[in-house]
Amino acid sequence: MWEKEEKKNHPIWVGREFSKCSGCRKCEIACSLRHENKLWPEASRVRVFMLVPGTEFPHLCTQCEDYPCVKACRFKALGVNEATSAVTVNAEKCTGCGKCIDACPGKVPHVHPQTNKILICDLCGGDPQCAKVCQEGGWNCLRVVEREDHEFKLFARVPEETAKALATKLYGEKAEEFL
Repeated sequence: MWEKEEKKNHPIWVGREFSKCSGCRKCEIACSLRHENKLWPEASRVRVFMLVPGTEFPHLCTQCEDYPCVKACRFKALGVNEATSAVTVNAEKCTGCGKCIDACPGKVPHVHPQTNKILICDLCGGDPQCAKVCQEGGWNCLRVVEREDHEFKLFARVPEETAKALATKLYGEKAEEFL
């Protein structure tokens, strides 16, 4: 693992291996503690879905290489942190209009339950807490990786698509019974 100072100088990404998710929701808890200073999964930047029994998985920003959410924001409330590659939200400029949600291929951004401003993963300034607790717990579903030249947008799926793919991986042909 990089030293804390180095993390902030390298673009990173949260790698995901959904079939390893235990459904513990510690990623939601760590995120809400980091950003809200309390346990508040509804205000977490990562949300865990279970649309098919036994297929819980985290849903978070994939930091698409073309950032359609940023381009869609007519109020210029969204930007990109060049050091980490994370989408950032300027809450003072955000109106909560939802254009970024519509533009996101995974429909990841969501509205804060209290402020009505958009929530998107900001990679915790280069030290993603969701990946940290997942690694500490030994599940290894989420992990910090150095951002390289990949098509990150391929991971930007709506929860229903991810659930279908995961159910098919876990249950094979039987998955159709659950979908």
